[in-house]
Amino acid sequence: MNLKDKTMREEARERIIECLKGGFDEYYCDLHHRVFNTDYYIVEVYEAKKALLEYDVWEAIDKVQTYEKDMFGEVFTDLSDPVKVINLLFYIIGEETIWEMLDKSKTWNENWNNLADEETNAKILKELDE
Repeated sequence: MNLKDKTMREEARERIIECLKGGFDEYYCDLHHRVFNTDYYIVEVYEAKKALLEYDVWEAIDKVQTYEKDMFGEVFTDLSDPVKVINLLFYIIGEETIWEMLDKSKTWNENWNNLADEETNAKILKELDE
């Protein structure tokens, strides 16, 4: 794991926790969509290129291609667009981060298909802090 990957995982975790603390009230199985598919990670081309260089451009492209081939059977992302690549990379890292966090929260696992509420969010956050 490179430094940028580690940083992106920390940012993903912070966004997930922020969403839960902020009163997330949709289905827990939709949390990834809410956090990683309703806003961009990076919007500027310069910043996207910089982030990809820090991550390793070829490693990022490989991760995006592998993900899309595994999920959809082909690659849909325009790999010549650094903004699209870095945002999909963050989306993928966000998904991986959620799965890692699920391993640490029995409450989250038990409520995966349930609507979120303040009490359950608090229990999940407490388990994630332990």
